[in-house]
Amino acid sequence: MRYKLLGPSGMRVSELCLGTMSFGDAWGFGADQKQSHQILDAFAEAGGNFIDTANAYHEGQSEEILGSFLGPGRDRFVVATKYTLAMRSGDPNAAGNSRKNLRASVEASLRRLRTDYLDLLWVHAWDYTTPVEEVMRGLDDLVGAGKVNSVALSDAPAWVAAQANTLAALRGWSPLVALQVEYSLIERTAESELLPVAEAFGLSVCAWAPMGAGILTGKYTRGSAATPQDSKRAAANQARLTERNLQIAREVDRVADELGASSARVAVAWVRQRSRRAIPVVGVRTLEQLHDLLGSLEVELPAEHRARLDEVSRIEYGFPYELLRGPQGQMVYGDLEPQIDLPAAAPFRWR
Repeated sequence: MRYKLLGPSGMRVSELCLGTMSFGDAWGFGADQKQSHQILDAFAEAGGNFIDTANAYHEGQSEEILGSFLGPGRDRFVVATKYTLAMRSGDPNAAGNSRKNLRASVEASLRRLRTDYLDLLWVHAWDYTTPVEEVMRGLDDLVGAGKVNSVALSDAPAWVAAQANTLAALRGWSPLVALQVEYSLIERTAESELLPVAEAFGLSVCAWAPMGAGILTGKYTRGSAATPQDSKRAAANQARLTERNLQIAREVDRVADELGASSARVAVAWVRQRSRRAIPVVGVRTLEQLHDLLGSLEVELPAEHRARLDEVSRIEYGFPYELLRGPQGQMVYGDLEPQIDLPAAAPFRWR
């Protein structure tokens, strides 16, 4: 396991982040406490120190399971959790990005995690109602109180991230250190706006669903037998099972066979190699799945294979990027060759 700085902070995190959305059984799938602790032990043994959870995962069970594991070794881990999603019905202030929900959620997360501080707090999703000023000032207050070390933004538009970080710089508040986005071979739209914002502000990009919610593992393309828990997840993924996504998955399978690796390893390796800022968030339910994904750290995709995966998953970036990289856009530079990489340049480059 190698380590990266988390955005512009001095915090060192493992190059894979362990996602814990499968810790608990309140949603009808997931690992129990014993299985979860075995996974956490194996991740730590491999050098992993970055663990991601959320208050709403399995109605709080995921945080409770993680809290029961940390114990005296808590300080060796970088523990990240989230607030925003509703934790109880009948209370309009028990959800959203408001300062009221922020403070109540963090206090409850600290109790479930059995700790007095969080290394990283994510705004889980943007609610489009709470002012950016309220969110960033509320987060800064928690940093000042010593309850949170760093703050970050998940599942939000790029303009929100840009506004929030600019405002934080202007007011002297704690800046964002990372963005969490869905990013995989079947979901690359973050490349048009969110990844460029991360590059501009020096933020890490924590990529959730790097295996396309299981589609890129081969379970739908290799004829493997599905478990009852897989079937429950498959029902939720039905909208993702498009012919385009299955075509991408089949190409991942072919590349994996040529390299002697599993499809899951290739999918995660592509995310790692796509951006120097990317940290895949890998969610697992079994030890076998974790050991497989740890093997992705040993996979280096040759240029030929990367090009094939890039091409089969290629997307249109839309306006204004397609305009600016086309003939009309070249008029911006007159007779000169542009000296910059446009965000939507093909092939897409971040290194």
